[in-house]
Amino acid sequence: MRERGGPARSGAAALAMAGLLAGLACGRTVLDAVEERGDLRPDASSHPDGSLHPDASHVADVCPHPDPFPPPGSSAPRPALARFAVIGDYGIDSEGEARVARMVARWDPDFVITTGDNNYPIGAADTIDTNIGKHYARFIGNYRGAFGPGSPFNRFWPSPGNHDWDTGTLAPYLDYFTLPGNGRYYDVVVGPVHLFAVDSDDREPDGNSEVSAQARWLEAALASSTSCFNVVYFHHPAYSSSMHGSSLAMRWPFEGWGATVVFAGHDHVYERFKVGGIRQVTVGVSGAELYTFGTPLPESEARFTGERGAVLATAREDGISFQFFADDGCEIDGFSVPKTCLQ
Repeated sequence: MRERGGPARSGAAALAMAGLLAGLACGRTVLDAVEERGDLRPDASSHPDGSLHPDASHVADVCPHPDPFPPPGSSAPRPALARFAVIGDYGIDSEGEARVARMVARWDPDFVITTGDNNYPIGAADTIDTNIGKHYARFIGNYRGAFGPGSPFNRFWPSPGNHDWDTGTLAPYLDYFTLPGNGRYYDVVVGPVHLFAVDSDDREPDGNSEVSAQARWLEAALASSTSCFNVVYFHHPAYSSSMHGSSLAMRWPFEGWGATVVFAGHDHVYERFKVGGIRQVTVGVSGAELYTFGTPLPESEARFTGERGAVLATAREDGISFQFFADDGCEIDGFSVPKTCLQ
């Protein structure tokens, strides 16, 4: 592991908008905007041998069995270079958070990243361990809380949200976690995955615009990355069809700078966008109250709300896949990014 700290769609394409029954056995509905696609049937994001379809995405319409992953300690093969979970808007010590955390624990990922709002309601020191450690201590390195021994090394890589800043300072967050650099934004290399945590809040001292010091750091860090997969994540989504709407200040040229995928939170929904040639995904459904959708943006490919959940990412030598699961283990959505990784 290596750590470093940091100072329209085509006009000719018709959008077919349909309410898909995502997981008929699970009673799910996914609203899916599909461009230049003859049908809305699911297309699995990987072949049986584990190789990836080109630019594959799918919306599941069956849930043959929940939680299709081996439990911790299983001897089942794991033909992956790295697996990680993505959670967001979770830190509220709710039953919804507990259900998502139990699902993530069953996945036994190598690490967890967050899209912010780790500690509701105001990011206070007296709530942080109950909101985070109670559910995710097993992943936290240098853990000093009340819920077990923690992890012998850090496997929990958060980004801050507006609620983490609402005491007027980020001090409880920075004191609780052991993070590289300034802790507000940083990068970490884990196997073939290079993580870039960004602070999208307006209170970030180094700014959150495309011309800010923080953005200049990200641009340089992405340019110098030699990893196969560059994962950028932060709280306020650049694109959103839900309550808070799009955070225009965060429309940085992530693809041009070298990002493989971008994750955000803030709106308490799951929404997948295609922006240029990459996906930007909102994961804000891991514990807090859920939101609804307004008019979908043209870039929106899939939208889901009504249940809490998390994303499971699996990096292989031939690409990286992302699956969104509701908290009962039913797969709702997925997509993949093919890429050959030289070991």
